[in-house]
Amino acid sequence: MKAVISSTGLWTPEESITNEELVESFNAYVDIWNSKNSSSISNGKKLELTYSNASFIEKASGVKSRYTISKKSILDPNIMAPRIPKRKNSEPSILAEIGFKAAQNALAKINRNPKDIDAIICACSNLQRGYPAVAVEIQNLLGAQGFAFDMNVACSSATFGIETARCLISGGQAKTVLVINPEICTAHLNFKDRDAHFIFGDVATATLIESDEVCEKEHWEIISSKLITEFSNNIRNNFGFLNHCAPEDDGMIGERGKKGLTDKLFVQNGRSVFKEVVPIVADMIIKECDKNNLQPDNLKRLWLHQANLSMNQLIAKKVLGKTYEKEKTPIVLDEYANTSSAGSIIAFHKYNSDFKNGDIGLICSFGAGYSAGAIFVRKNG
Repeated sequence: MKAVISSTGLWTPEESITNEELVESFNAYVDIWNSKNSSSISNGKKLELTYSNASFIEKASGVKSRYTISKKSILDPNIMAPRIPKRKNSEPSILAEIGFKAAQNALAKINRNPKDIDAIICACSNLQRGYPAVAVEIQNLLGAQGFAFDMNVACSSATFGIETARCLISGGQAKTVLVINPEICTAHLNFKDRDAHFIFGDVATATLIESDEVCEKEHWEIISSKLITEFSNNIRNNFGFLNHCAPEDDGMIGERGKKGLTDKLFVQNGRSVFKEVVPIVADMIIKECDKNNLQPDNLKRLWLHQANLSMNQLIAKKVLGKTYEKEKTPIVLDEYANTSSAGSIIAFHKYNSDFKNGDIGLICSFGAGYSAGAIFVRKNG
């Protein structure tokens, strides 16, 4: 049996924050902090915080805005974090709710009944809890059958999930698998960190992978895939169930470095990530093309992970050549910012309508781990 992508779904929050709004909030926080710590700053015990800049953010990252589920509290200089009310166990969790909505969108596009789903994988960068699995909760909300489980490979969760789904299908465990990526990335972001406060946004995506025996006439055949990991501390989040077991860590309050960044939120060494990840990803793509007797020019589109515009441009140059057509690597991070595992799926979801029968494209992820995933697809029908 061959595995194919039959449909994708997207859920986008109603609220969005522009760079200008985010910077205004951050700079107000800077004024408050510097005023409260003026004496420590004057005697050299603390460093004065500096302003952020909207135009610099766009130039450095390509991000212009981001969607969020909690705009008001993020922009409040006295809070600067999402505020998501606690829900009863009898109520759907927030991660399951947005994942469910993305799944509904994917299924509705091809009139597929949830009862036809054999398996569900909830693959994302931050899971709301250890157990019960969010995937099983989504399975219950959909009224699906079969089995479900969670997985986490940070920004590569979607591609790793798609490859896992392909293996389940080829192994006979399932004929129809939903891979769902609910990403509330603003919840792991330190909005008081000038170097990172603009990076992430919230969203949820879903991808329906099926056996070619049951799929719709029009679909995307998965013709090849490649997954790699290489350990690095350059992107890290130390939040976990053992935090409260380390009294010297002071729970969630522990500070890191002079800027007081908590290591229980997103922390990265951006320059090292850029320098090390780009060649890993470009080399993976080129080698996989060679393995499948494909010239990179045969790829009509690269739906790349949406982390940083310069990274995507450099990867494209290494794979396609310096004069590559920009249409070959569509960008959605200007509107969505970095949405971790969902980014490449958003790009695929929005920019594939011009494909004709036989056209080939690449869904590609890369991020913390390091991890990278490549899913080569061919349009059929």
